[in-house]
Amino acid sequence: MSMEQIVCKLVRKHGTADPFKLAAHLKVNVQFLDLPDNCRGYYLRTLRRRFIAINRNLSDVWQRVVCAHELGHDQLHRGISRFFLDERSFFVAGRYETEANEFAVLLLLHNEQPDEGESIDTYFMRNHIPTELTRYYYQ
Repeated sequence: MSMEQIVCKLVRKHGTADPFKLAAHLKVNVQFLDLPDNCRGYYLRTLRRRFIAINRNLSDVWQRVVCAHELGHDQLHRGISRFFLDERSFFVAGRYETEANEFAVLLLLHNEQPDEGESIDTYFMRNHIPTELTRYYYQ
């Protein structure tokens, strides 16, 4: 199943593309924590419980993006821990981060289309997505 199909199935099943509402429907516990400035958030699965931690000092826009990104890890990489990858394997975590960013963009832009002649930057800003994520957008 493609990533776009996964996103469409999630949205259709739960009736929302809002990452916070989806997390609640999926029983993923979202917590806002004081995290270091260089950590926007993380996903953790332990004892069959799933958690998303989001840096409480981020703007609302970035908190929404981080939640969508971490949901990407939940849906695409369940059972794969970034901490495990960094400490005990030779796999490159970058691939998983890229996929989670692509998932976030697909989710946050679900059922949205750019207006005719609209730049990608403007399209992202209109949908409250930081323009840093435009490189993960594929039409």
